[in-house]
Amino acid sequence: MESRAAEPAQTTGSPPSRRYLGVAALFLASAGLLWWMVMPENPFPDAPIAGSFMWWLLLAAGIRTLRHVPRRRIGAVVVGGTLLLGLAAMSAPPRTSNDSARYGWDGIVQKAGISPYAYVPIDETLEHLRPAWLFAPGTTGATGEPVCAAGLFGTESAATRGFPSGDPLCTAINRPHVPTIYPPTAEIYFFAVRAAVPDTVGFLPFQLGGLLISAGVAAALVRALRRSGKPAYLAAVWGWSPLVQLEAVNNAHVDVLGGALILTAGLLLLGGKPLRSGAAFGAAVAVKLIPVIAAPALLFRRPVRFIAASVATFILLYVPYVLAAGAGVLGFLPGYLKEEGYSQGGGIRFGLAQLVSTGPWPAVLSAVVLAAVAVGVLRRTTPENVWAQQTVMIGLTLLIVSPTYPWYSLMLLPFVVLSGRWEYIAVILALDAIYLTPSFGLPADNVRQGGLLAAALAVGAGAWFRHRKELSAAALSGLERAPLRDARNGA
Repeated sequence: MESRAAEPAQTTGSPPSRRYLGVAALFLASAGLLWWMVMPENPFPDAPIAGSFMWWLLLAAGIRTLRHVPRRRIGAVVVGGTLLLGLAAMSAPPRTSNDSARYGWDGIVQKAGISPYAYVPIDETLEHLRPAWLFAPGTTGATGEPVCAAGLFGTESAATRGFPSGDPLCTAINRPHVPTIYPPTAEIYFFAVRAAVPDTVGFLPFQLGGLLISAGVAAALVRALRRSGKPAYLAAVWGWSPLVQLEAVNNAHVDVLGGALILTAGLLLLGGKPLRSGAAFGAAVAVKLIPVIAAPALLFRRPVRFIAASVATFILLYVPYVLAAGAGVLGFLPGYLKEEGYSQGGGIRFGLAQLVSTGPWPAVLSAVVLAAVAVGVLRRTTPENVWAQQTVMIGLTLLIVSPTYPWYSLMLLPFVVLSGRWEYIAVILALDAIYLTPSFGLPADNVRQGGLLAAALAVGAGAWFRHRKELSAAALSGLERAPLRDARNGA
């Protein structure tokens, strides 16, 4: 259980008008950047990556203006700012990803009482369920290929052919020829969101869902920071960040739910509730499987109970879907792992290991390093350092495995905020660069490996400076105790 400590005092002596001036400037500048990043038909195609980097710099320079907000109001300011920025993020359709189109389709199919694993989106068995914001008839090009009108859905669209008729079909869903990949917690979330609105409503419900979860995480961070004696305004690094507003709200990635459940599991474990913590963690893993990487930092208290509750929850969530679809619940997962380069040598994964090895060895070397990191985290984690160890576990996993999707960092940022290991934001920036800079026309391998190497150096530098600081503090403490020992020895 965390000990309750007094939160550092915040400056309150300045006049109210001046006290909030810096906060207002930070908020308005962030909102302006966000609007520019998500603006439909933005004439500057690289607005998301340019805006994201500028926003992080702005946030780093301006977050301390929140010190001037009275302590009793800081929670309302942080959460309220998160919600207001979210409204700006919701003012446009998803800007850089159309994953939420699949979320919407899976929810619509489940509303009709059909398993989301049973049919691929282009299967005409479910043609009667297709809303106009997800599907539209295509045309045939000069060479016989299916084509779609430019900007048909306000986002990337796929030109394909319906099954089994072969008629040209346009859809906002990516990979429309394969079954869904998402596990049960995600599917339950998709159903819950779509059950509340008509099928004709587009992306907005998932954007709202992402915003509400993000605001809930911000509120939880405010409380956790206060309990640990750290400044509560640091929670704005989560809620006011470009990562959250672009990926959790505008693009509405379900990863924010996985991150929220991992945080819930950690808080429950610190509260002495391993069974509830394990249940929350099992649900997190059933969002997208990748949250399993957070397990080593959650085994410091009653691990048998925690693991049992996690596994039981995971299995129970799968049971109704297995009964409906059998082995089909695997969906596109095997094909996805192959497509994304996780099951082969070379490819785009394991970028750091590819700097020193070739062939099948990058995957092997990465697995060995990850196993060592997991063992180290498992041995070192205590209630006092759980957030720091969680940051290390998730951050280094993302760095070593090197996914190309920045929204995976939604699992990392809450723990960066709680631990104060700000150097791990470099990992978030690296994933942003890997995903978004191909539009600059730069060599993809150079961007990927250069970004990962820069992030690794930043993480290493942060660890080195922290170690030096701890050594200095220990030496100073030893010097302060020496006169007392000498006096006792003399006595």
